[in-house]
Amino acid sequence: MSLRARLNEDLKTAMKAGQSARVATLRMVAARLKDADIAARVRGVGQVGDDEATALLRGMIKSRTESAALYRQGNRPELAEKEESEIETIRAYLPAELDGAALDAAIRDAIAATGAGSMRDMGKVMAELKARFGAALDPARAGAAVKSLLSA
Repeated sequence: MSLRARLNEDLKTAMKAGQSARVATLRMVAARLKDADIAARVRGVGQVGDDEATALLRGMIKSRTESAALYRQGNRPELAEKEESEIETIRAYLPAELDGAALDAAIRDAIAATGAGSMRDMGKVMAELKARFGAALDPARAGAAVKSLLSA
């Protein structure tokens, strides 16, 4: 089942169950996807693919994580909890990420495959990882790990 189909089915289920917070979050995600589709049509692409949708969801999670941290600093735990609840709802639509050991092994393989030896080769390594793992790769985590391995 595609990401959009799953999102629509879950939205219907949440509406029937009366889960207003979940409905609001799912509608927000659907609206962001629709905005991305409109922007893609302007470029002549049509609909965004699942990889682009996954990147969009990761961006939504990142912004909510930052907001939750700011709310905690501002002594607004109720708003931070709302953001964290939205994060959990959105995270359910992301593919399973590579765990620490698998990510480390994949990075070492990509470094060996590209012949990377310095930080100048980081782009090659990241391109190799994205080609291999696509949406299962969290670019932020992978980037930090590649950087630490190449600078060592």
